[in-house]
Amino acid sequence: MHILVLGNTGYLGAHVAEHLRALPDMRVLVAGRSPAADITVDLATARPKDLAALLAEAAPDAVVNCAGATGGDAVTLAEVNARGPALLCAALRVAAPGARLVHLGSAAEYGPSEPGMRVTESAATRPAGPYGATKLAGTVAVTASGLDATVLRVGNPVGAGAPSTGLPGRVARLLADAGHDPDAELRLGDLSAHRDFVDARDVARAARLAVMAAGPLPPVLNIGGGDARPVRDLVRLLAEAAGFRGRIVEAGSGGSARSAQVSWQCSDISAARDTLGWTPTHTLDASVAALWAAEWVPAR
Repeated sequence: MHILVLGNTGYLGAHVAEHLRALPDMRVLVAGRSPAADITVDLATARPKDLAALLAEAAPDAVVNCAGATGGDAVTLAEVNARGPALLCAALRVAAPGARLVHLGSAAEYGPSEPGMRVTESAATRPAGPYGATKLAGTVAVTASGLDATVLRVGNPVGAGAPSTGLPGRVARLLADAGHDPDAELRLGDLSAHRDFVDARDVARAARLAVMAAGPLPPVLNIGGGDARPVRDLVRLLAEAAGFRGRIVEAGSGGSARSAQVSWQCSDISAARDTLGWTPTHTLDASVAALWAAEWVPAR
């Protein structure tokens, strides 16, 4: 099987590409802005006909789009998260209309939900900020494309390579900088929000199952841990993994605007279980351990 992965140098893209390459009889090509990519392309700026020519030459059986931006201004987010998927779909319709497209979306597309509820794929989408809004625009482009396509709406991923633009990576970096200083102080925002954490390795496995599934798939599938945990739990587990001896201070108003607006996030993952046979296999403890061990253990 011939698979093209876009955004393989990113956080989730790296996990997806690594997971697919480990499978027998799988030829994986990667595309992105890196000169080392098999196909060099920037979805934020490329023209549809140019991308179509590249796709025609690659002739993939399936495409996994992991390209996305989690930080930056609204223009950057729109270029990558909204224009990128729309461009990709337009090029695929011309060059490889029979290829399956698996696109990584985000649970941020849902926006606020009622505490205690698990959100299904049919729930209203009311993103709380530019990130969720642009990811939703990308999802709409994919689901309305007429292609054999599905969107994996991913919760809050945790694992090796987590970027500093997200809370897990940012806290890990702060802990690495603090070391074992007993007088160190980590000043964070309000950590009372609940999030649906999912291991990056489980996301990669979901992408593989979606690529290889027989027959058409639902337009959107939730991929999450299936449970909401306080963000405070994540920070505590990271601090324990780091051997942090200082103080963690919640500064209240120092949290992000999105965290303040979305105090609860939890996805119903039963559709992914029923359709793909997928359930998460890694605990939050294991995800945190992988994050710290891979990236942030200080040199001794």
